[in-house]
Amino acid sequence: MGFYEQNILPHLIDKACSLGQMMKLRSQVVPHARGTVLEVGMGSGINLEFYRPQRVTKLYGLEPSAGMRQKAAHNLSRSPVAVEWLDLPGEQIPLPDNSVDTVLLTFTLCTIPDTGAALAQMRRVLKPDGTLLFLEHGLAPDRRLEIWQHRINPVWRRLAGGCNLDRPISRLLEQAGFQVDELNNLYIPKSPKIASYIYQGRASLPTP
Repeated sequence: MGFYEQNILPHLIDKACSLGQMMKLRSQVVPHARGTVLEVGMGSGINLEFYRPQRVTKLYGLEPSAGMRQKAAHNLSRSPVAVEWLDLPGEQIPLPDNSVDTVLLTFTLCTIPDTGAALAQMRRVLKPDGTLLFLEHGLAPDRRLEIWQHRINPVWRRLAGGCNLDRPISRLLEQAGFQVDELNNLYIPKSPKIASYIYQGRASLPTP
């Protein structure tokens, strides 16, 4: 990992992901986590303040970036729940099958290199009656905006630590075998539309 990825990028990502409107969205999603929780892409622990300790019995934070885990120290010191770090990428979740009640994804699927493999791992560890909570940005429905997302994405991805502008989040979840039970779409107010189309909701495993 280079100097930029280790020392500069974590600060930029932390700043961008903790703006007011994004924190408001996080506050609407994270409190629904319950039981044994796996947060994929915990980053600097921005979500920690929104967990409800009376609902969460165990919290795993999956974060492969050492720089982001170091950046999390301040949020960890104030966290209402203890965190057990897992320092592998999302494609390699080191947990048993059917061991997690809630998987939480907040602005994570945009960055994971192999979303299919990562979502397969999330499906593997999620209990049959578990819930996947998601808050992601991705492909916009406006055709003109979509074209620009595709055009800009290669440069954006290099500058933003692997973040992609144009991933169709709900479609990716369904292709991975999840059932999307609730979906809200919106643009983050006062933000560039090219990077602010939001997919917010919950998914589950289909009943056999």
